[in-house]
Amino acid sequence: MLPWVVHRTRLPLLSLRCVDCLSESATTGEGRFRVNANGKLLDVWLLVRCVSCDRTRKVPVHERVPVRSIDPVQLHGYRVNDPELVASRLLDPLLARRNRFTLDWTGAWRLDVPSSWQDGAWPVRVEVVFEDPVPVRPDRLIAQGLGLSRNDVLRRIKCDVPLRRPRTTGFTFTVMARD
Repeated sequence: MLPWVVHRTRLPLLSLRCVDCLSESATTGEGRFRVNANGKLLDVWLLVRCVSCDRTRKVPVHERVPVRSIDPVQLHGYRVNDPELVASRLLDPLLARRNRFTLDWTGAWRLDVPSSWQDGAWPVRVEVVFEDPVPVRPDRLIAQGLGLSRNDVLRRIKCDVPLRRPRTTGFTFTVMARD
């Protein structure tokens, strides 16, 4: 079985309307949090910037929560702007739903395919592994990896998942020999 891996190359853009220029794209930039304490209550925001006009906006991560309810390691990560914590919060589907944004993965991922194919060993079984939840249609991913048209993919591929529905988790498929 050949392994294919989908890697994140950068954080995805946020599809979030800017109040100044009405642009639909924002980025986390360097990935920063703002932490504000009000007595024993804490607010944590993820700072995002408009791609067009550079305006900063705050995306609420925690609002008015008791300081003791947040894990001390996590709180330290918010204070030092830990890149892994930024990525995990940005990729959290609950945060996206609560703040009404979606992620734009265009240009934010790559597919690593082994260069050596087992010549003559048809059919070939391939396992696709996702390091991050990148939503991509299997037919497009397979077409890119094999250098085939999507019609050829539909003819030559036997897959354990629907080919035309975006996936964010791993799957396997079999490449059949040419007719």
